[in-house]
Amino acid sequence: MDDEQKKDETTEDQDEAAGAAGPVSDTTPSPEGDGPASSPPTADAAEEQPSEEGGEVEPSEEVAEEPVVEEQTEEAPPEPSAEKPKAEEKKKDVIPGADLEPILVEPDKPELSAEERARLEAEEEEKARREAELAAAEEDDTAASRAPAKMEKGARFLATGKRKSSIARVTLVPGDGKFEINKRSLEEFFPRPLHQTMAKQPLAVSGYEGNVDVRVRVHGGGISGQAGAVRHGIARALTEIDSELRGDLKRRGFLTRDARVKERRKAGLKKARKRPQFSKR
Repeated sequence: MDDEQKKDETTEDQDEAAGAAGPVSDTTPSPEGDGPASSPPTADAAEEQPSEEGGEVEPSEEVAEEPVVEEQTEEAPPEPSAEKPKAEEKKKDVIPGADLEPILVEPDKPELSAEERARLEAEEEEKARREAELAAAEEDDTAASRAPAKMEKGARFLATGKRKSSIARVTLVPGDGKFEINKRSLEEFFPRPLHQTMAKQPLAVSGYEGNVDVRVRVHGGGISGQAGAVRHGIARALTEIDSELRGDLKRRGFLTRDARVKERRKAGLKKARKRPQFSKR
């Protein structure tokens, strides 16, 4: 009897210990190891479980915010699309740097030699002088109001013109305005327009241009001196044709002998009058 009572007490003690410990969790691995151990339920899963009162799923705050964000992203693109063309048009209309003043950069010019520089200076002086002469001619251009004097067919009028060291022998005969210098045409002998105009001035002023043929033999001096000599000789020859032209030609200076010649260099001097620098010691 005593042994049976002891067994009953031990069994009762075991049952009480097992009840205090509670039911065994499902997470404990099975002794046989057939299936994986079940993990405890997470917080999201617990939130998704239906509630005991309503039986409906109550979405969390994060889930409720997601569709709002998607709606904003879908509605946002049309606004910049409408603004982009305007911005592009503004950029196209306004050229960057249009209000800036351009800076002219002159290319580097090669250095000219002394001969080229002297030639350019002479051409500039010639242009200025020609312009001044043409302006003076336009102001004082009063051609003869009367018709040119009649000349016989075989008539010849000779005259000599001088300028510096040049001498021109001029012959005027009735004709249609042919101009010959040393058996060459005027344009060939005097390629520069200034010299051509200078030689024709007496004929243009007196009104005989195109009515007489001019033949000239000139020698000595340079191009400019020869052109002046031709003008002087033609003016003298015209006074022989019509003496009344003398006053008009004299007033313009076509009958004046321009004897200005470059002065010769003297011994001991650098030029005609330029002396070397004085040195006291």
